[in-house]
Amino acid sequence: MGGASSSEGAIPKGMEILAEIKPGYEEILSRDALDFLAKLSRKYSGRVSQLLEQRREQQARFDAGEKPAFLAETKKIREGDWKVAPLPADFQDRRVEITGPTDRKMVINALNSGANVYMPDFEDSNCPTWDNMVQGQINLRDAVRGTVSFEDPHTGKEYALKEGKRAIMVCRPRGWHLWEHHVLVDGQAVPGAIFDFALYFFHNAKQLLANGNGPYFYLPKMQSHLECRLWNEIFVDAQKALGIPNGTIKATCLIETLPAAFEMDEFIYELRDHMAGLNCGRWDYMFSFIKTMRNDPNRVMPDRSFLTMEMPFMRAYTQLVVKTCHKRGCFAMGGMSAVIPIKGDEAANNAVMEKVRADKLREVQDGHDGTWVAHPALIPIAKEVFDEHMKTPNQIDRQRDDVQPDAEALLAVPEGPKTEATLRNNINVCILYMAAWIGGTGCVPLHNLMEDAATAEISRAQVWQWVRYGAQLDSGKTVTAELVRQVIEEEVEALQKQLGTDKFAAGEYLDAAFLTKLMCCGRELHDFLTLPAQDIIIAMGK
Repeated sequence: MGGASSSEGAIPKGMEILAEIKPGYEEILSRDALDFLAKLSRKYSGRVSQLLEQRREQQARFDAGEKPAFLAETKKIREGDWKVAPLPADFQDRRVEITGPTDRKMVINALNSGANVYMPDFEDSNCPTWDNMVQGQINLRDAVRGTVSFEDPHTGKEYALKEGKRAIMVCRPRGWHLWEHHVLVDGQAVPGAIFDFALYFFHNAKQLLANGNGPYFYLPKMQSHLECRLWNEIFVDAQKALGIPNGTIKATCLIETLPAAFEMDEFIYELRDHMAGLNCGRWDYMFSFIKTMRNDPNRVMPDRSFLTMEMPFMRAYTQLVVKTCHKRGCFAMGGMSAVIPIKGDEAANNAVMEKVRADKLREVQDGHDGTWVAHPALIPIAKEVFDEHMKTPNQIDRQRDDVQPDAEALLAVPEGPKTEATLRNNINVCILYMAAWIGGTGCVPLHNLMEDAATAEISRAQVWQWVRYGAQLDSGKTVTAELVRQVIEEEVEALQKQLGTDKFAAGEYLDAAFLTKLMCCGRELHDFLTLPAQDIIIAMGK
């Protein structure tokens, strides 16, 4: 593995890059950009470590029997009469947003897709190999400047940006739990979130403003308003360093952890000068629910396919997002439709698309200002529903005074089936997704869904919870570690037969199966699947 250190001149003092700086990478990893990154890392890395330790302390309290609750110490914020800073003129209509990784073809297709917003993702739909992280920054830099193009080496097809209106980019850096181990500052890895934010902001903020847009971000996986406070301080410093007015950055926080559902007002308040809104997750939120309440035998979840957004505990959460955001003057964004078109079966495809339509109708009627899709084919459906029921750019003015915060409703677990089919599907998805992830791909079509790390997380967490509490399946079997290991072996054998020996051997299926076994049968529920998976790709030299 190539690398560079501060002795070579182009790298700031105290910084090491433990990876190859390929041709073109030096444009992203310029001395000025690395100086900017190093300053932010030196000032804030310690805070990141402190906040992660506070997460562990909080989880220990939950494990001991404490339940998530609205904070007594921030009651004045929840009850106060305050609003966020005004939203930019170019960022008033977010009715359809498409998400995806930062590979060159995806960037071009997403910007051309007809969606209002494109979220280029350095997080859950991305595998954090060195090449993915740096090449992704190159692709976004070129997209901001309108110069991005791509020729498919297999088909020869050429891709380029269309003239006219394109989607606005809202970049998602990694969560606080992920570190960029390829870059050290004073011997310590740089927080992945700071690496992604710093390079994107440094290279693109002024050009985005010249384009009539701005540096906009999605912030994932936060569990406390103190984590929002850290982001706000980083934003203030970054804008000052580049001579950009404070408040230019706008951020949308994903409410995708159970503790965050009890701190929505506080999230918005901490980022009020930079706040654009909150977004509703699904799989990550349910994964966090299982993880947070893992020691409570009364909160064992039924089949994840049964856990739709219509479940009362999910309704309590999504409607509270709408109420809170609109009260504070910012966007309440709906959730993801991850389905992809089913080719060759028109009836099945029509049925799936009708479910998408119903999901988007629920969102717009609840008061959401926009929604997420994973595939361009869903954009016309989502747009049609929102156009019909939201005639204005957004519906922030629509207040949901009928919704009241309800801790008991947020923590209610529905009764429902626990099936062997779901056990097998969870294990199958986990193996297939992690094999792709270890191979360098973070966004994978599986079973007519576009899956990212959140699906693997809920899948393995559900299996772990069923093992922990000996869930009884519809088949009469009890879920045990022995049964899960047996199913993993059967799934691996089936994959080997399906793919053939050579194709199976060329993939990362055995590593993925071992990782699935570790995550599903281990004594503890690991915080994030991507942490041990990242260790694997680092050991592989990626």
